[in-house]
Amino acid sequence: MRRMTLLAPVIALPVALLLLAGCAKKETAPVAAYNTLGRIDFNKRAAEELLPLFWSEDTNNDGTLQPGELAVLWGLPDEDASLWVTNGAFTPKFIDAYARLGKPATAGTGAEGERLRLVRDELAQGVVTLVHTDLSKDSPAEQQMVQHLMRVAVLIEKLYARQNGVLEIETQIPREDVASRAMFNRNQSPFCDSPRTENVAACSALAQKPARISGLYPAVIQAEPGFCQRMEKAANGKELTGHFNVVTGELDPATWKAVPFPAAWAQDMAAVAQELRAAADGFGDAEPALVAYLRAAADSFASNDWEPANRAWVAMNAKNSRWYTRIGPDEVYFDPCAWKGGFALQLARINPDSIAWQDKLEPHKTAMEQQIAKLAGPPYKARKVQFKLPDFIDVVINAGDQRKPTGATIGQSLPNWGPVAAAGGRTVTMTNLYTDPDSVARAATLQAAVFCKASDALHATQGKEGVLDSLLHEAAHNLGPSHDYSVAGKTAPQAFGGPLASTLEELKAQNSSLYLLSLLQSRGVLQPDEVLRTLRGGLAWAFGHISRGMYGADGTPRNYSHVAAIQVGSFIDAGALSWLAEPAANGKDMGCLQVDYDKLPAAVEKLEVTVLGIKSRADRKGAEALLAKYVDDKDDAYAGVKAAISERYLRSPKASFVYSVSGLSAKAQ
Repeated sequence: MRRMTLLAPVIALPVALLLLAGCAKKETAPVAAYNTLGRIDFNKRAAEELLPLFWSEDTNNDGTLQPGELAVLWGLPDEDASLWVTNGAFTPKFIDAYARLGKPATAGTGAEGERLRLVRDELAQGVVTLVHTDLSKDSPAEQQMVQHLMRVAVLIEKLYARQNGVLEIETQIPREDVASRAMFNRNQSPFCDSPRTENVAACSALAQKPARISGLYPAVIQAEPGFCQRMEKAANGKELTGHFNVVTGELDPATWKAVPFPAAWAQDMAAVAQELRAAADGFGDAEPALVAYLRAAADSFASNDWEPANRAWVAMNAKNSRWYTRIGPDEVYFDPCAWKGGFALQLARINPDSIAWQDKLEPHKTAMEQQIAKLAGPPYKARKVQFKLPDFIDVVINAGDQRKPTGATIGQSLPNWGPVAAAGGRTVTMTNLYTDPDSVARAATLQAAVFCKASDALHATQGKEGVLDSLLHEAAHNLGPSHDYSVAGKTAPQAFGGPLASTLEELKAQNSSLYLLSLLQSRGVLQPDEVLRTLRGGLAWAFGHISRGMYGADGTPRNYSHVAAIQVGSFIDAGALSWLAEPAANGKDMGCLQVDYDKLPAAVEKLEVTVLGIKSRADRKGAEALLAKYVDDKDDAYAGVKAAISERYLRSPKASFVYSVSGLSAKAQ
């Protein structure tokens, strides 16, 4: 496992290297000394103090932290595990740190004290959640590959910071201000991101809050309203709105120029390419599909032509590789104009269960496309579907745009543009997120605060429903009017504008995932209760995104929140959901949502017809009407329902994922 001192990254990744101590010797300090903080409180305080310490689990349920239960996190100061545990015993450095964690955090005074309080509130809205991978049984070549890709992850974080215009800001935070440094590390920016704090002006990792300025466009034009539209209408608008470049220039549009990523950030792009080639070099004849992708991706980081990497990437699958990885610029949600691909890295193992699901669903792809086309109506016509059904993956590392301050992507269909996308691309579903006991317990508590007792008791989820929902969501991106579908020569971003086009595509995919459940039930693939459990899980998914709010602090639309608000609001209008003046299932909150499962499939189909028709006809007015009715409503009863959902879901912190790798051999390290 590589050490941070060898890489000297500008921005530290909050990716964890789990180095569990051995048990050869008994600890030297009294056991009772380490039971004054519970596991949750210990992890919260360690995060606030920027300590690389995580109590992974209370293995023997004795309420006492023991050396074998301590994870030492990579990406933070003092990440060397031997500083904290040696020969199975806690070190004096750990003993001092534990004592410090038991004391209240430094409060500060005046305006600075208020800022620090807000920073800690920001951190408290995320609960550190560990994703651990054991590589002890993997080959030396695989371990070496992971080593190199973790180095790539640091570089990807740096490139993503450049895109967001925050690369140099971390160095401005005083070293002793550990809470602010911890917030910057988690959020990949100095800005607060969580619902209670994102719109509070004083919430910032810096005492003097910086302006939000994207690193993708000239700073001088970003203060002007409608700068994205001005750029789109420029003489060289096609180049300026391209997905893989940075725009430079001054106020005068004649000075605007599109600079490819490798030219704009040559050193970092070349460093990524070098590490990717090194990751491929150790395999010999093993893992040919993975090796081909790593080398093609390296070439793309040099050339800015991403189609060869895309072709090599879709050639990988659950049957020809044990691994999944994707490295490059993809999603546009972070971009104020929703044009540029954000640099991201995801490394995962293939979950073999995906093969069984692919075999089960493969015979029904054509039927799914034909039914979606029927609901969409003219001018859309059913196509010959060529996409591959999602691979199931168990995440090892997320970095850059793939790593969120809280929450995580649980399914993805890529690439978004070009010939490979038009041919179907590749879809994946992440199967090892939100599966830990703490996350499962939080989900049950949150749902009981919104569902009425009868609804909460019916069709309780068993964990796999989220995977099925995500699987169908990603498959649906490849069905109906999607990707490069155009009307009268205009693609969706041109017809709707980038942000609205993204919302509509995600709405199509998420609602189609619920609609296709009934189709698959009618074809004997799914059982009735399996369908209803998945529908309930889809509702809970929507509640979580409603609680995030409809817009970010900078006014950027939250696409998934818009999707969720439209779904829940339309289901209420269809009578499938009802807000009742009775206690919720938790017996504490007054007012709750009752689900009529007999009406819910029809409500899903009704919204499906509306959304697919809007996309089929490029009906911008129809899309804007959905937003006006369900997203931007202010005074009607539904606004009160959304407010109640938000208040109840925001009581619990959301998962803030960190990633750990253990079992690397000394040779690989």
